[in-house]
Amino acid sequence: MKTLRQAEIGETVRVVKLHGEGAVKRRIMDMGLTKGVEVYLRKVAPLGDPLEITVRGYELSIRRADADMVEVE
Repeated sequence: MKTLRQAEIGETVRVVKLHGEGAVKRRIMDMGLTKGVEVYLRKVAPLGDPLEITVRGYELSIRRADADMVEVE
């Protein structure tokens, strides 16, 4: 199992599954990270948190803890 947090800079991945419960999972889905969507990892902040990704044509910053809940391939 590979998570969004483990993706390399410049890599495009596809979301396979979302982990997490209730409000946390809903917040991730509201940001546009749903099953089957392609995500491009643009860059990582100097201290490793947050990650900047491109999803559905817009840029999004996501915390490492939330990126761990997104399973990708």
